[in-house]
Amino acid sequence: MSVSRRGFLGLAAAMGAGAVARKARAGGHPHFEGYAGSYGMLTDVTRCVGCRSCEAACNEVSELPPPHEPFDDLTVLDHKRRTSEEAHTVVNKVEPAGGGGPVYVKTQCNHCMEPACASACFVGAFTKSPEGAVNYNHKVCLGCKYCIISCPFNIPTYKHHDPLTARVMKCTMCFDRVVEGQMPGCAAACPQEAILFGKREELIRVAWERIERHKGRYVEHVYGENEVGGTSWLYLSGVPFEELGFRMDLGVTPLAERTSGFLEAVPAVFTLWPGLLTGFYLMSRRSKRLAEQEQRDAVAGAIEETETAERKKASDSMEMAKFKAEQAQKKAVDKAVKEALEQAAAEADEGKEESP
Repeated sequence: MSVSRRGFLGLAAAMGAGAVARKARAGGHPHFEGYAGSYGMLTDVTRCVGCRSCEAACNEVSELPPPHEPFDDLTVLDHKRRTSEEAHTVVNKVEPAGGGGPVYVKTQCNHCMEPACASACFVGAFTKSPEGAVNYNHKVCLGCKYCIISCPFNIPTYKHHDPLTARVMKCTMCFDRVVEGQMPGCAAACPQEAILFGKREELIRVAWERIERHKGRYVEHVYGENEVGGTSWLYLSGVPFEELGFRMDLGVTPLAERTSGFLEAVPAVFTLWPGLLTGFYLMSRRSKRLAEQEQRDAVAGAIEETETAERKKASDSMEMAKFKAEQAQKKAVDKAVKEALEQAAAEADEGKEESP
């Protein structure tokens, strides 16, 4: 049974709408406080010296391309940087308003307990793992970039230089290493032990113990314990977090809880888009194949036409050469006949003269 383009679009749109509607209903879940016993990371900003060892370790573990500036070049700290497709973690130098020298802050995906990126994703490309990491499946990603827009920490980036490998890029919390019982690369490489890895509940306890034990050294706040419902990455600081560029306007309600009903409430014109995009994509591929075939046929036709013209030219050249040869042969024969006749006539004239 053949399907017209219009029929195909309608079928694709209906299938896409059904899938999105099912996903939207599944998205309207109650508040999720994370998996019990999940892992986390604690960064103690007071211990970081800006050596960039964590950046180098992340680059190696994540198999990222080498940076433009080597990791021992600390002049890059003079300029504020953000995570990118080639740097899943960066260290920035901050000069606090109250003085006291520079403070170094490591930035990466915070792996929210209830990630907004997962809530905003139509196809479930993001999932919160029991181990604590927010994982990404590029095989189902449509490239809508809603995850990038929804992230309250402005972390995910999009790699799109090669259409075949376009995907969202961010810190994975070294998930593959964690499930094998190893530490994340940045925590293992930090010479100052500014990054701790362990069970999230235990890290929160350690953080508050440090605050109580060293009065005046730390701000009495563990960033990430409650922000947007909590994150797997936690921070301690001796400088107010707002001076370090941390967002303090996020509240404690998970962003996913605020947006969980969005997918279900979106009008049909928006919920149809995945199917429509799929249809347009397949149509575009078909049109491209047809155009390529037409181009190949045109090239083949041009080659055949050229070869035919060359054969005709060669044939004409052979016919002309044959004609010229025949003409030359005819001239030679005529000349020989003429010479023979003239010679015969001359001999006849000589015979007449010799007769008495």
